[in-house]
Amino acid sequence: MTAGACNATQRVHEFAAIGVGPFNLGLAALSEPVHGLDGVFLERQESFDWHPGMMLEPAHLQVPFLADLVTLADPTSPYSFLNFLKQTGRLYRFYIRENFQPLRAEYNQYCRWVAGQLDSVRFGTDVREISYDDGVYRLAVEAPDGPEVLHARRLVLGTGTSPYVPAGCGGIVDAGGLVLHNAEYLLRKSELQTRGSITIVGSGQSAAEIYHELLQEIDVHGYRLNWVTRSGRFFPLEYTKLTLEMTSPEYVDYFHALPQEQRDGLIRSQKNLYKGINAELIDAIYDLLYTKSLSGMVDTQLLTHSVLTGAAWDPASESHTLQLRHEETRADYALETEAVVLATGYGYREPEFLAGVQDRIARDSSGRFAVDRDYSTGVEPGEIFVQNAELHTHGFVTPDLGMAAYRNSCILREITGREVYPVERSIAFQQFGPPPGTARQDVGRGDVRVATGVPA
Repeated sequence: MTAGACNATQRVHEFAAIGVGPFNLGLAALSEPVHGLDGVFLERQESFDWHPGMMLEPAHLQVPFLADLVTLADPTSPYSFLNFLKQTGRLYRFYIRENFQPLRAEYNQYCRWVAGQLDSVRFGTDVREISYDDGVYRLAVEAPDGPEVLHARRLVLGTGTSPYVPAGCGGIVDAGGLVLHNAEYLLRKSELQTRGSITIVGSGQSAAEIYHELLQEIDVHGYRLNWVTRSGRFFPLEYTKLTLEMTSPEYVDYFHALPQEQRDGLIRSQKNLYKGINAELIDAIYDLLYTKSLSGMVDTQLLTHSVLTGAAWDPASESHTLQLRHEETRADYALETEAVVLATGYGYREPEFLAGVQDRIARDSSGRFAVDRDYSTGVEPGEIFVQNAELHTHGFVTPDLGMAAYRNSCILREITGREVYPVERSIAFQQFGPPPGTARQDVGRGDVRVATGVPA
């Protein structure tokens, strides 16, 4: 046996899942009743806490409660959202509310409730480095009781995404003044409201929620409020039922079979399918603007088509200058503001602990994870799986809570070698590629040859 290999007396987990957000927490809940399956879930935070900076009181999920951690894989699971409501005495209140979308804070409470029942989940355990030898991954971790080494045959990477800061903000981030990502919004809201002007940069749900909340209190604090978006308008989240069919195994089959260049182009064009604003919130913003305008013009600007190209901080005036370009007119202009909220989303960043196992990871031509249809990205099939790091291979459904139970069912099937939970293969009425058996289209005319009916 080579140096560093695991000896016979050491416990070797079937898999180690790193990062405990909703996706890996769902995997933990679905793994728990599987007899003989030994998995461990590692999270460096001391407890489960999902986007604490955006727990605005009225904010709710954009998906119904059926998209909880387990129900779409196992409706009988004791870890369902409905059972959480029953056990906490709120089921009838939820029923009377007649709104199937849980509050965001309520969903966070639910996830905490599930996490507290699972012995496989270890909080306060930070993975520092990983190595591989003789078919086993060696994880060096910093645990509550000190350094520790764990062993596992497979990895499931669920470390999540990190706040994204546009390149144009380089002149103001850490330069002074008040600039924050929306992930910190609630923690610093009171500080924001002491400034004479606030500018929100972003086009999605988070930007809209923050704008709406700050607009409600604009008269109390007397600040000027700006909302800057590069989008041509404030796009609502597309939520019609035939569009929702795209969150399906069939669409993932179709998308995954497309050439990489076409997948990348589709992701750029489909943002309103998963990054749009709830239509009710858009209407509420307009109604609030209308109500406040009865007393005179509201001190606010909504600026569309505006791309942030640069930014600077002036300590003398204690203000930021945002350099913007209007994309349709190509006109450049500047906006002065005392505070900036970057509601610019999140991006995947590979964790540093993967440095020691780079040779075990498959890559595409752009250096990203080459993720197979079964969500594995190892050089050996079924060895390393990813959660929410496959947007470029599996499409816009990647961050969707409603597809998480499906993905976890697929991962468990690969780990155990059997279909623990039935994996749906066909749920859509529509077809996303050409009908099976039709002639292949001419690539020379710009059409793309795609495989259809790829098994899930």
